[in-house]
Amino acid sequence: MNQTNAIDAFAALAQLTRLDAFRLLVRVGPEGLPALEISRQLGTKPSTLSGHLSILKRAGLLKATRHQREIHYAANLVSVNALVQFMIADCCNGQIENCSEIVAMLRSSDKA
Repeated sequence: MNQTNAIDAFAALAQLTRLDAFRLLVRVGPEGLPALEISRQLGTKPSTLSGHLSILKRAGLLKATRHQREIHYAANLVSVNALVQFMIADCCNGQIENCSEIVAMLRSSDKA
């Protein structure tokens, strides 16, 4: 991930509905959800949500696949991992012990 991609990702997340949709899809995992189910769970209008999901997709944070007449969205976990790595790559100038809570969290999620 480069700086431009990271800025695009953070800009896409800098809105409440988009952040809620992204967090929902990260929680759900790789299987994702249909757009109408995302709308239902977030309590947003499908037409409004569509634009938000498109912004997240353009930023590389979501993947979309068509299943018959419905679009299914999932978090692009490769991109999410790259964004997290970008953010902590220079953490404490290489003194990883200062980032022990982050590292422990990442290690525990690997085991899950």
